[in-house]
Amino acid sequence: MLQGAHVLITGGAGFIGTALAARLADDNHIRVLDILRRNALSEAGLDHHPNVELIVGDVRDMTAVRRAVTGCDYVVHMASIAGVDTVLKNPVMTMEISLEGTMNVLRAANDCNGIKRVIDFSTSEVFGSYAFRVREADVTSLGAVGEARWTYAVSKLATEHLAHNYWKQFSLPAVSIRPFNIYGPGQVGEGAIHAFVVRALQGEKIQIHNEGDQIRSWCYIDDIVDAIMLALEREEAVGESFNIGNPRSTVTIYQLAQLVLRLTESKSTIEFVDWDFADVELRIPDVKKAEQLLGFRAQIELEQGLLDTIDWYRRKLNGEV
Repeated sequence: MLQGAHVLITGGAGFIGTALAARLADDNHIRVLDILRRNALSEAGLDHHPNVELIVGDVRDMTAVRRAVTGCDYVVHMASIAGVDTVLKNPVMTMEISLEGTMNVLRAANDCNGIKRVIDFSTSEVFGSYAFRVREADVTSLGAVGEARWTYAVSKLATEHLAHNYWKQFSLPAVSIRPFNIYGPGQVGEGAIHAFVVRALQGEKIQIHNEGDQIRSWCYIDDIVDAIMLALEREEAVGESFNIGNPRSTVTIYQLAQLVLRLTESKSTIEFVDWDFADVELRIPDVKKAEQLLGFRAQIELEQGLLDTIDWYRRKLNGEV
């Protein structure tokens, strides 16, 4: 476990960043760089934690990035536009934040002496529409130019190449993580499980795209935080990309909706909605590399993760969290 370290988390007010800050804050100094478009950090009460420092700023602003990186030992770069709907509405900003933001973070980190690790957050979207037991070394497959869905994926793939090349050319100890469908308590913004659970608890219709036969593997938030911690600490991680997910928790979207309804004991109904945009039909990771090099294996099974998530959202809706 890290102790006494200075850790920068860009996009650290988001869902995963907040969970990571919560894990690290008691024993380390955490600096968060974020524009606060989504603010799970405040909802978790971490913005008042004595070891958490918030810099409100944009990763596209090199001055803000240099200020944030200065004095840090570790950098976890998560800042990006997240969520399919948001990407479709803001494709240019999506690419700018990924490309300009990551270039700024890597340049600033490389200019500082003593950076022990830079973790660049990529995405499982780099594998395209059909990804069955995909390994890190498998060929990435992106959609047609002009299709807004893939602007996020192509920019993230470019940042992976950039992070790896900073390691190869400048010996900056960089790592890339490809998260596969993260969920859990505290999620803000978009996300199927978040939406399904809240709607089920409120007795509202659960909407799924087309037939709901898209297949996903779901990874609980505590598991990906475990993986990030290992990537920060293990020397074997440097210069590598890692799929982080839980292939055991694989269901169709329709099955997921049914499972949420059963676990919440909800009377909500499922509504099928036409969706004419590009979609990911199948996404299941191979995680053997993370297991072999990091010692990572997801621990939380889907039903238990959903029960914990449902309990948190039920308490939140009741004003208890």
